Amino acid sequence: MSDVDHLHELLGLPAVDFQSGTNDSPRPAADAAAWRVFVEPYEDEDRTWEQEFAAFLDEVDPAGVRALIIGQWGESYEERSSYPIGLVIAAAERLTSLEAVFVGDLTMEEAEISWIEQSDVTELLTAFPALVELGVRGGSHLVFPATKHERLRSLTIETGGLPVQVVRGVLDSELPALERLDLWLGVSAYGGDADVSDLAPLLSGTRFPALHHLGLRNSEVENEIAAAVASAPVVARLRTLDLSCGTLGDEGAAALLEGQPLTHLEVLDLHHHFLTEPMERRVTEALEPHGVRVDLSDRCEPWGDRGAAGRYVTVSE
Repeated sequence: MSDVDHLHELLGLPAVDFQSGTNDSPRPAADAAAWRVFVEPYEDEDRTWEQEFAAFLDEVDPAGVRALIIGQWGESYEERSSYPIGLVIAAAERLTSLEAVFVGDLTMEEAEISWIEQSDVTELLTAFPALVELGVRGGSHLVFPATKHERLRSLTIETGGLPVQVVRGVLDSELPALERLDLWLGVSAYGGDADVSDLAPLLSGTRFPALHHLGLRNSEVENEIAAAVASAPVVARLRTLDLSCGTLGDEGAAALLEGQPLTHLEVLDLHHHFLTEPMERRVTEALEPHGVRVDLSDRCEPWGDRGAAGRYVTVSE
């Protein structure tokens, strides 16, 4: 699970690790941090996430908490995220200011992304109608049935393989305030079984009327996605487009340049790519004079002598 770190912020607030029993140490105000609640199962086998979360509610004013990061909740490759999610939902009457939740803030040292056992994360949207930001890491057993939420502005799902049923559930949802959508589509070997046709409702521009940032990242079919995006109606109202961390090559970049104009974008993020230097120059020369910030960092080389078959995504296992 390379290129995945603990969150540094959520809702624009700095991430702060909550550690119980440190009342004497200065802590930020409840509303001034994104609180990460976690346990270390290999260092303190007797401490449960339930106990740590109960201590959090006692030691930090829950009515002031705006952002909550659910970190390691134990043996996260055995116990699903329904365990910590259920505890958070049970505390909804105390967490009256909660606006953002991230579920599964684990690094490779804690669990590979494919090991993180998720669950139905839309239960958080039902329990917290004021939520504006939801993030999830891990696609195993992830469930996202079509849902309706009036205030959600940002949705991020980070996986090494995003199940097609999750993609369809997201795109069938009614999220009129959604401004930012980031989907890490991953690879088929780790459950990423969606194809470009499954993105049609999103690319048509008929979903999510407030959307201005779209990330379709970390995909083994990034060239096909780029080709579809090149003529997608949704692009005309985007400010930022992120096709990074996947297998994008010259063929995908050429499709983007030959499609609809992208000069209205503020940012085009293509980092971690397989473009040749001449194609990099074509992209920058076509867009940067119009004020588009193009990220072409981290040019990669295919594994071995396999050509396009040797391309790889940033995060899979």
